[in-house]
Amino acid sequence: MSDQLDLNLLRVFDALLRDGSVTAAAERLHLSIPATSRALGRLRRAMGDPILVRAGRGMAPTPFALRTAPRVRSLLEEAAALVNAEFSLAGLERAFTIRINDGVAATLATAAVEATSAAAPGVTLRFVSEGTESSEALRDGSVDLDIGAGEPSAPDIHTAELYRERLVGVVRADSPLGRRPTMAGLCRHPHVSASRRGRARGPLDEALAAAGLRRHVAAVVPTSALALLLVASSGYVGLVPQRLAEEHGTALGLRWFPVPAKLPEVAVRLSWHARLDADPAQRWLRDTIRTALH
Repeated sequence: MSDQLDLNLLRVFDALLRDGSVTAAAERLHLSIPATSRALGRLRRAMGDPILVRAGRGMAPTPFALRTAPRVRSLLEEAAALVNAEFSLAGLERAFTIRINDGVAATLATAAVEATSAAAPGVTLRFVSEGTESSEALRDGSVDLDIGAGEPSAPDIHTAELYRERLVGVVRADSPLGRRPTMAGLCRHPHVSASRRGRARGPLDEALAAAGLRRHVAAVVPTSALALLLVASSGYVGLVPQRLAEEHGTALGLRWFPVPAKLPEVAVRLSWHARLDADPAQRWLRDTIRTALH
């Protein structure tokens, strides 16, 4: 006779898919290894699928398990939202995964961690870098919140604008470049470009080209934070978010200046999946992040 699925079994399923190991799942759930192994056996009978199979020295999920995992995670989150309708921040124990742009993380992470820890010491914020802006990570629960630039992508993804950002120039404090440089003055110095996709050209180059000018990009780095470090140890000119320059520039011996061109502002947004819109813990986290920014 088929075993009946319950929330405890679904929690075991979720842990097994997250960790890919009976031992690691047992540690996550604070269960013994034999108990977790027995639960896996019940899951296999109830679902009619092996769930995890041997792959070399480890275990790999079956196609059925991969398809089912997002739905199971969603059910567990909905159940948690029902149970925790009147939740206590002081007793909240939960890890939130936040996908975030490095330039935003450098100015937001500290404030967000301090604000959440003060109210909910059992909460862990796990920041992961952007690799893709795909909404699937929000849908399947591997990412709880996304913070970065970009337009709303789908009806089931909710967004809220956090702030608008503009790019500014940065140089070493002892740079011969003036504090209000002209477009021609910018072109007399080598530049470092920050681009996750490795692009050397951007909106500044378009503005320069319209004025009949061209800059020399001596280096392209994947993050704005790395651009700051490179500028701090060279005579390069960098283009970074203003908040990043304001918060960390002085400590690195840098000064920033407005770019003498009309560059587009970037809207930095907070995004989450619709199923978590009413979740009290995530709603509290979203409000905390908004407050920390200001």
